[in-house]
Amino acid sequence: MSVTGIALILFLTFHACMNVVALFSAEAYNAICAFLGANWYAVVATAALGALVALHFVFAIILTLQNRKARGGSGYAVSTKVNAGTVEWSSKNMFVLGLIVCLGLLLHLYNFWYNMMFSEIVGMEGALSPTDGYGYIQQTFSCPLYAGLYIVWLAALWFHLSHGFWSAFQTLGASGKTWLKRVKVIGIVWVTVVILMFVAVVVAFATGLVGCCGEACGDACHKAAEACGATC
Repeated sequence: MSVTGIALILFLTFHACMNVVALFSAEAYNAICAFLGANWYAVVATAALGALVALHFVFAIILTLQNRKARGGSGYAVSTKVNAGTVEWSSKNMFVLGLIVCLGLLLHLYNFWYNMMFSEIVGMEGALSPTDGYGYIQQTFSCPLYAGLYIVWLAALWFHLSHGFWSAFQTLGASGKTWLKRVKVIGIVWVTVVILMFVAVVVAFATGLVGCCGEACGDACHKAAEACGATC
């Protein structure tokens, strides 16, 4: 579970860096989307990523069941007293946070992967080109409901990753008092920066700070905004 978790954190880091490009250049972001479209290497990488998520979730279920079995089907009688202030809230709610993250992932796949890579693979035509990632960002986050759901998802993801980062390294051997403290600090900073990059994109497009309402706005991007009632 630790290995798959670290691999997923690295992927999210790459994804966040890629998304930030959309804040500066629609052309550059769409060029990245075209490069990572339905090419064989992108499809293989996506399948591997899906396998990582599935493995991570399966191991989470196994560990949760093992923990419950070890407790004999009942919670710790002194958990609220002894562990108060010493056990992270995210540590005690990792499975619930993981479920929220998975639900958010399904929404994300519907908004983007389905309309981009999948539609390119099957030759499905839509209002926007499968490689117009900038247009799909504008279309999705111009809707207040979607923007709000993504913020909730990213908040849950922060809690999940902030604990998962150091926990994974602890499982792999970084369990000494000195190194564990360092890993915790590195994890908090790393995860916070990654999540803030995602949030910046959502907020910038949701508030109109960035989007298709500039002078270089194309017809496709105008249609994306109008699809959800936004105005330029």
